[in-house]
Amino acid sequence: MSETKQNNDEESRNNKNKLLLPPSRQNLLIEFAHRHVDFLHAELESVLTMNEIKKDIDYKMIPLPNDDIDVTKRNKSRAFMILSFSWNFWNDKSSKSKDTTNDTDNKTNDNDLVSILSRCILIRSVIELWGMSNISLKDCASNVKKQYDIEKEIAIPNQKLLFPYFKQEQSWKLTIHTFGCKYTREEHNGMRADYAFLPFQGPVLMIDPNNEYILIREIEVNETGSPIEVNELKPKCIATYFGRILGSSRNWRQGRIEEISLKRRSYLGPTSMDAELSSIMCNIAQIKKNSFCFDPFVGTGSLLLSCGLYGAFCFGTDIDIRILKGKGIHENIFTNFDQYNLPRPELVRSDNSIYHRHFRSHLPLFDAIICDPPYGIRAGARQSGSRYESFTPIADEHRYDHIAQTRPYPVSDVMKDLLDLAADKLKMNGKLVYIIPSMNDFDINTDLPQHPCLNLTYCCYQPLQTNLGRSVVCMEKIAEYDETQRHYYRDNIWKNGVDSAEKIINLRERLVEEARKRPGYVEKAEYRKKKRRQLKDERKKLKSSSLSKSSN
Repeated sequence: MSETKQNNDEESRNNKNKLLLPPSRQNLLIEFAHRHVDFLHAELESVLTMNEIKKDIDYKMIPLPNDDIDVTKRNKSRAFMILSFSWNFWNDKSSKSKDTTNDTDNKTNDNDLVSILSRCILIRSVIELWGMSNISLKDCASNVKKQYDIEKEIAIPNQKLLFPYFKQEQSWKLTIHTFGCKYTREEHNGMRADYAFLPFQGPVLMIDPNNEYILIREIEVNETGSPIEVNELKPKCIATYFGRILGSSRNWRQGRIEEISLKRRSYLGPTSMDAELSSIMCNIAQIKKNSFCFDPFVGTGSLLLSCGLYGAFCFGTDIDIRILKGKGIHENIFTNFDQYNLPRPELVRSDNSIYHRHFRSHLPLFDAIICDPPYGIRAGARQSGSRYESFTPIADEHRYDHIAQTRPYPVSDVMKDLLDLAADKLKMNGKLVYIIPSMNDFDINTDLPQHPCLNLTYCCYQPLQTNLGRSVVCMEKIAEYDETQRHYYRDNIWKNGVDSAEKIINLRERLVEEARKRPGYVEKAEYRKKKRRQLKDERKKLKSSSLSKSSN
């Protein structure tokens, strides 16, 4: 045998050994929805941290099969993750939270596990992983058998690892999920037959069984979730997994976002944050019951509503009194909260640039500040003040109910005031989560606003157009605010000064500039202008005809 072939065989054996899961541990396959791919790990880690579950202490991450094929783009293309816990971890955690006697027929408290992980919006399912492979479906079955043979010989107190699921009273079914592929019923039955060595004794039940097992064939996909290197009807397989589904449904997302989607809301505005992203932001901010949350640009209250759904106390301010009042008693921020039987938030018409003049407290107040600052694309920022150099003072008798004039609020100053406010008013380890727009020339390392009291935890990018996107930024308070250093803090928010601040200024104009460079822009612009004029004329005609009918 040649030395090269011998080395290849040894490498192949080592790779197969890597695919055998750690015995005496519960290994979880996390399957994500292929949406907001840059947010997947940030949301999961935040939810685990919020529940005092720490990486490398309470759990370990196991590499996926063929994980070396796209190491640099792992978050962009693979919607799976493997976490490994000790068998006793969830039972120990459950016993700390409530006084219960562990049932020896259940090796872990699945309900506690599911209740924690199902908080993640981007998790599609969690599977107790029994085996995996980087070669083929049959090789996965072979690895499951090896795993089963190993675990048959390993005992923990009063039980074997997999045996509780092989009892006669445990109904079951085996689902085959082959992404982007078509297999015949006979081929599916052949895949199931590969697992005949597992001694299931209970009845097969297709609807609501005690245990549902799943065989997953993972294919290589691009950033949008579309298959890569399609070979006839079967795209390239990069991994296969077999395990037991935890929870009542494989798709935890189903129906959850639909219940709070914008189309069900009583009151909406042009910049209302969609329910999915606002819930993800709440998870990254680690919002939980009795958290005190603040949104200084509350708008129509979409972010605060998501905070309220997680049991937080909500406080919001906005400079636009019209948005706060809404369209009447049946269409305002409060009606949205009433719709979901949530306590109403505290709302104040206030200017965030002079927060220190509006509120007297000098102590940290908030567990989290979560917001979507205005950055001048769909809505411009405003602050108190007159656009004119000379103005008439307000008479004393009108000061009580006077609403001050407003003037444009530079986006660079918006971010400066926001970070300074968060550093001052957040509790220690409190979270600031906000959205910042960015074009292709934006550098997170140099152009993202910073503060000595705040540490950058996550920066998750969401592409919107070819050259425009936005980042959800999470910062954690790590040091006490020194009032004597206020001017120093504010002067150093932008690392590169004006150059960094200008990256988020006049985005609308920059987008129009970029659009003008595209071929056919003038013709398309004229066509859109013509269509808008036609729609406007049609609305006028419809309005005049309805008025004439009502007068008759």
